[in-house]
Formats: sequence, structure tokens, C-alpha cells
Amino acid sequence: MGRITEAIKHLIIINIIFFAVPLLMKLDLVQYFALYFPKNEHFGIWQYVTHMFMHGSFMHIAFNMYGLWAFGTPLEQMWGRNKFLFFYFSAGLGAGAIYTLVNYYQFNGVYEQLLNMGVSSTDIQSILDTGKYNDALITLSNKEMSEFYSLYHTPAIGASGAVYGVLVAFGMTFPNAKLALIFFPVPIAAKYFIPIILLGDLFFGVTKYSVGNIAHFAHIGGAIIGFIIAWYWKKNQFRMQ
Repeated sequence: MGRITEAIKHLIIINIIFFAVPLLMKLDLVQYFALYFPKNEHFGIWQYVTHMFMHGSFMHIAFNMYGLWAFGTPLEQMWGRNKFLFFYFSAGLGAGAIYTLVNYYQFNGVYEQLLNMGVSSTDIQSILDTGKYNDALITLSNKEMSEFYSLYHTPAIGASGAVYGVLVAFGMTFPNAKLALIFFPVPIAAKYFIPIILLGDLFFGVTKYSVGNIAHFAHIGGAIIGFIIAWYWKKNQFRMQ
């Protein structure tokens, strides 16, 4: 990997600034820069970009920035700065878009069920605003209603979607590079390692068995967009300086 490359250096600096400055100055920027559900009052279209620079903890930003450096460095060395930045932000935007689409599908499914139960749209909005509802009228489980409320209120933050795009492109370019998991420190070729990681995200995203509040479909979204772009460039030998 060698020295840190130009684009990655500046991306890491910007991420550290977004993480450290609000922490030191006790500012809450989440409602402005995190990615909210489109129907939430805090939603803004700019959040598809800004959420990539927001992180919830030191470990969160540390893992993402390490992944960006470790897997992105050889890609930027090969592609050049401009092409790498185009790829990175495309993967991040795609991750946010696919995450939103999945959430919208899940949200609307519950919304339609509530309408069919005779709950008015005004009452549904009241449920979303207050978190309170009439158990006698609504037959959905507490878990389903809690997830419905969470979809509306919980924003997404982090560079993980973009980093997953970088990870997939790295695996396509260097399929035999040996990688290792922290909890399984046996080196595995990237062509096997990366599909295992993605299958894990897909499993946890579909089954909701995830440990912690992880946006698995943002990871999947970034990986999909990363794969499409990297595949197209590899096929057409596209170059952009």
C-alpha cells in the first residue's frame, strides 16, 4: 500500500473533523447531516452526501477509516485521484439510495396494514410523532410497531456503504490478496472473504438478527454500486484522470 494517497488522506481528515469538532464543542449535528427517512421532518437531500462523514463512536470511525486506507490505497494508486473520488462518492450515494428504498418498502408495508385496520393517516402520523397507540385497535405486535417507529426516526450515519464499495472493487482487482477477520484471524483470499462478509450482511439485514444498530442494506447498496462501476471500468478499460 505504501504512503497514504492524496484523496484518501483528505477524506480521512474531513471525517476526523466531522467527528472530533462536534465532540469537542458539544454540538449535535446529527439532525442536520445524518441520513433521515424521507418523510421525517429532519430529512434533507444533502444528507445523502453528509451522512458519509458522520460517525457514532471512535471505533466506528476507526474501522471505516482503516478500511478506506487499507483497501482504497491500491485502488487510488491504480485509478488516480479523480477516478477514485468519483467511485467512492458514487458507492456512498448508491448505499444511501438503496438503504432508503429498502426502508421505504418496509415502512409502507406497515403503513398500508395500519390503513387497512381503519387507522387514519392522521392517527398514524400521531403514532410516529408520539410513539403511542391504541393496542385494542392495532393488531400488529409491539416489535412491528417499534420497528415502524424506528424506521421513521432513526438516521443512518457512517462511511461504511462507500467503504463496502471500495472493498468489493479491491476484491475484483486483487482477488488473491489475503485478508483476515479479527474474530477469525486465518488469512482468506479476497475472492472468498468479501462474499462471506456480504452474505453475512444480507442475512442479518433480512432476518434482523443483527447485533447493534447496523445499516446492513447500506453496506449491500454500496457493494452493489461498487461492483457495477468496477465491473464496467474493468470491462471497458475506462480511464479518468
